[in-house]
Amino acid sequence: MPHSIDDDRPLLTLENVSKSFGPVRVIDDVTVHVRPGRVQVLLGENGAGKSTLIKMMSGVYQPDAGRVLVDGEAVHLPNTHAAEKLGIATIHQELNLVASLSVAENVMMGRFPTRFGLVDRRELKKRARAALDLIGLDVDVDQKVGELGIARQQLVEIAKALSIDARILILDEPTAALTRHETEILFRVVEQLRARGVGMLFISHHLDEIAEIGDTVAVLRDGAFVAEVPASTDEDELVRLMVGRDIAHQYPRTPGSESGSPVVLQVEGLTSKTFRDVSFEVRAGEVLGIAGLVGAGRTEVVRAIAGVDKYDSGSVTVRGKRLKKGDVAGAIAAGVGHVPEDRKAQGLVLGASVNDNLGYATLASSAKAGLVDFAGQRAKADEVASTLRIRMRDIDQEIGSLSGGNQQKAVFGRWIIAGSTVLLLDEPTRGVDVGAKVEIYELVNRITDAGGAVVMVSSELPEVMGMSDRILVMRDGVVAGEVAAADATQDTLMTLAARDVPLTN
Repeated sequence: MPHSIDDDRPLLTLENVSKSFGPVRVIDDVTVHVRPGRVQVLLGENGAGKSTLIKMMSGVYQPDAGRVLVDGEAVHLPNTHAAEKLGIATIHQELNLVASLSVAENVMMGRFPTRFGLVDRRELKKRARAALDLIGLDVDVDQKVGELGIARQQLVEIAKALSIDARILILDEPTAALTRHETEILFRVVEQLRARGVGMLFISHHLDEIAEIGDTVAVLRDGAFVAEVPASTDEDELVRLMVGRDIAHQYPRTPGSESGSPVVLQVEGLTSKTFRDVSFEVRAGEVLGIAGLVGAGRTEVVRAIAGVDKYDSGSVTVRGKRLKKGDVAGAIAAGVGHVPEDRKAQGLVLGASVNDNLGYATLASSAKAGLVDFAGQRAKADEVASTLRIRMRDIDQEIGSLSGGNQQKAVFGRWIIAGSTVLLLDEPTRGVDVGAKVEIYELVNRITDAGGAVVMVSSELPEVMGMSDRILVMRDGVVAGEVAAADATQDTLMTLAARDVPLTN
């Protein structure tokens, strides 16, 4: 809820800042304020410049023009340490925690108290406990942080920020990997920080969160400031400001297959340690959505079909050909493409170019006389990158430097080049803005319009309902039920997915 505060003077201001990388200007004359006790939402498509702005706030980048002001005074932030000394802390989407260390060690990372030249473990735990108590996080400070769920790890990051007396907190996609319940816990902590006068910058692609948590919204488009509007602004207007056009249909699903279409993918009795007796089929032109709570076995089933993980029993058949267990190359050769849940760790080689990443699935199949056809690969990559409107300097740009939405489109592009007819999508739009989401949905339609089949795992129920023809619901590693998308509601899907409802099969 918006919060009024007597002292409205900004804690932090980026004043008329610009930033270029080589010939490309990524930020052009932008001004953004972070005020005490308020949540300033930063909204924009992937590639709009949000990440560059927050890196200027946190000392990672320095502006080429304009100024950074803290408490109205111009400052120079040569590095993150300088920003932290001024009370600026950033909670990144990829958490900056060491899983093998304790909660206390993570909270106090780089600032261990010492006594007689040795780490003072008692004081370390005391200071960590005090920081955790500020946000009401009741965890054992000796527990390894990797044993905590994502939501609690997120809160440990916030406690870590508060332990350096952060007055300005930058939250970059903090809810991207959280369930709704976990998001509510995080938002309660945000409210506590707001009441203490902490100023916050909040980035999210979930438009429904903005009115709930924000005060004002600064909208960026192509590196330029578009408008600042109240957080209560209608979602359709926010989308129009972000993308420069109206998006008539958030889920532009074209009609699926007829019941008489040939079966492209058949899964029978698939069983492993994490799922059992999973059976379904997907016909040409059809999208099968898979819903369920975290830990239901959805990702594991998709990885098994793709050949990434082996399974104990059952079978996977593509267009009448049975695939071997644990054979990724065989699955690719049969026309199976896999867009994994964690694109950065599992779907991309971040240090390689866009060109290389687009071509990884077809290096062997396109070789001539045992030699890679680099020219042919490059021509295909150029064509697909242009068709998918991947925003980049050129095809040789390192893919790790692209925005999340453009990285995701590159993963899709790899399978388009490979001619995949079965596409396995695991959380395909996580961390992707609304404009890029629609483009990804249109890619799904392109696959099915050409007679392909799509299996889509998503934790966003509106997405599952809007982009599927049928929906399979998993619970505790088994199929709990199947619903036609036209008949599905969030209540019916959650009822099937909930653990306390007896299974019917």
